Amino acid sequence: MTRIIQISDPHIVPKGELAYGQVETSAPLKSCVETINRILPNIGPIDMVIVTGDLTDFGTTEEYQRFRDIMEPLEIPYRVIPGNHDNVNVMRTSFSDQKWMPKSGPINWSVEFSDLALIALDTNVADQDYGNLSDRSLSYLQDILANLSKKSVIVAIHHPPILTGMKTMDKHNLRDSDKLKAILSEFPGELKLVCGHMHRNITAFFGSVICQISPATSHSVTMDFREGAPHSLIREPCAFLLHEMRGGIMTHTIPIGQFGDTPLFYPHLHNGSKE
Repeated sequence: MTRIIQISDPHIVPKGELAYGQVETSAPLKSCVETINRILPNIGPIDMVIVTGDLTDFGTTEEYQRFRDIMEPLEIPYRVIPGNHDNVNVMRTSFSDQKWMPKSGPINWSVEFSDLALIALDTNVADQDYGNLSDRSLSYLQDILANLSKKSVIVAIHHPPILTGMKTMDKHNLRDSDKLKAILSEFPGELKLVCGHMHRNITAFFGSVICQISPATSHSVTMDFREGAPHSLIREPCAFLLHEMRGGIMTHTIPIGQFGDTPLFYPHLHNGSKE
């Protein structure tokens, strides 16, 4: 039973700085790593962690090093893809010691497990907030999927291709997504699309496949569907996702942090007494 944890949008900034001048992002990512390590005996084993973009706020070498330092205690191997706040070239150099990191071109990679395959694609467009998939990335996706018809598949990108109603974010989502929709919808097996970028847990259909957007680690985008709503953030409780094979791809939301003891619902049923 393959299990993959999805972390998204940590937005790490240089030491002593705040993202957007408002949010301390390193402590929440540390808490996320601590939460995963702490609950591993209950939810594991976990095969891999994927971080679906916006590892950093400005894409600097210092920020990537800080991200890697924070992730170092994680007891599970992890891989990353870029978001709009990342710099693909700096990210490539910062992870050049990792065998999965492509030496050139888009940061696309894939990995196969016994019952599940994970395909990760680069939607970064340099100096833009919106995303796009290059012809090279779409061809890569098609080539990998052609050999996976008998496995379930998770495709991971940063920018979601769906409209969520939060217009300040929707205008920066994935552009020109019709070809992606066709490729995913034509896949004969089970396939799920997972994304980041929106800083909220959102699920919808994209063509014939489920699109699952992950919450972020430190802050959320304000849920505001009004016309002309301001672009704002809110410090709601954050979380990560657990995708697992359980008769198909099942996704769980796990909050970040510690929430006290875990008392039994009916302790008398576990100590031999009868009611």
